Amino acid sequence: MLALFRCCAAVGLIGLPVVTAIAEQSASSQQALPDAPQAPAKDKSPFVNARRLSEAGKFDEAIAELQDLATKNPAQKGLAAELGATYYKKADYLKAVESLKKAVEEDPTDNESTQLLGLSYYLAGRPKEAVPYLEKVQSWYPRANVDAAYILGVCYIQTKDYPHARQAFARMFDVPGDSAASYLFTARMLLRQEFDPVAEEYAQKAAQLDPKLPGAHFLLGELYLYKSRIPEAIAEFQKELAVDPANAAAYYKLADAYSRVQKFDDAERLLQRSIWLDATSTGPYILLGKVLEKKGELDLAVRALQRAATMDPNNPMTHHLLGQTYRDMGKKEESDTELRLAEQLRTRQDAHP
Repeated sequence: MLALFRCCAAVGLIGLPVVTAIAEQSASSQQALPDAPQAPAKDKSPFVNARRLSEAGKFDEAIAELQDLATKNPAQKGLAAELGATYYKKADYLKAVESLKKAVEEDPTDNESTQLLGLSYYLAGRPKEAVPYLEKVQSWYPRANVDAAYILGVCYIQTKDYPHARQAFARMFDVPGDSAASYLFTARMLLRQEFDPVAEEYAQKAAQLDPKLPGAHFLLGELYLYKSRIPEAIAEFQKELAVDPANAAAYYKLADAYSRVQKFDDAERLLQRSIWLDATSTGPYILLGKVLEKKGELDLAVRALQRAATMDPNNPMTHHLLGQTYRDMGKKEESDTELRLAEQLRTRQDAHP
C-alpha cells in the first residue's frame, strides 16, 4: 500500500487535490480575517471648529467664526442654522430667532431648526409665535436641551388654549386626551404656571371622571390649603387618603391643615404617620417641631427640629424654629445661635435665589 501511495504521488494523482484543498482553506482563512482598521473619517464640515468652540462654551468665539464664514461665503448651505443653534445655546434668543427664521426659509424640512425657532420664541417670551413651529415638530433634538412637547403644552397654557394644552400633556404621558389622567396632568401644569382657577376646574373634572384617581384630591387639597380654604382642604386630603392610604405627603398636608386651625393633637398624630411612611422628608419633622412647640412639649420639639437640621442644615426655617423653642426653654445662648444662623441662611438664600 505504501508503494502504491508513493507511485500515485509521483504521477500527481493525489497532489492536485491536496494543493487545491490547501488553496481553498487559505482563501477561506483570508475571508475570515477582520478588516484592517480604518482611520476615522475627518469631519469636512466647514462648521467643525465653530462647533468645538460652542461645545466648550466659547459661544462668542464660535459666533465670530461663523460670521467670518458668512462674510467669505454668504450662500454657505446650513450657515444660518448653525448660527441660530449657537445663539440658542448662548441664550441670545432674539438673535437665534433671526438666524433660525432664515434657516427654515432656506430649508422647510429642517426639523431641528424649526424646533429651535419655536423654543427661541418661547424663551424670548413670545409663546403665541412659538406654537406653530413647535406644532410641526413633536420629536426632541439634543441641542434643544429641553423637552419640546412640554414647552408646547406650556405655550398653549400661556395663550389660554387649554384644550390643546390637555392634548399636548396627554401625549407626553401617553394617556387618552379626554381621560381623567389628562385633566389631572394639565391641572398640575396649570397650577405650576399659576393659572389657579383653571387648575381647580381641571382637577375637579379629573376627580369627577374618576373619583378613585390618585392625585386629583391631593392637588385640590394643595390648592385650597394655599388659598387658606381650610375646611375644603381637609375634606380633599381625607378623600385622597381614602383612595391612597399609604400617601405620606397627604398625611403631612392634612396635618398642616389641622395645625392651621389649632388642632394640634390631630396634626401630631398625622405627622407621625407621615414620618413612619417616609422618613426622608424634612417637612414633616419641621412641622412636627412647630406643633410640639405649640403644645408646650419643648424637649420633643427640639428633638424633631434637630432631626430636620441634620437632614438639611441649610434650611433657615428649621433654625428659626429651634431658636424660638430654645428661647421658650430659657436657653438664651442656644436661642441666639440658632436665630443668628437662621438669619445668615436667609440672607444667603436671598442673595442667591
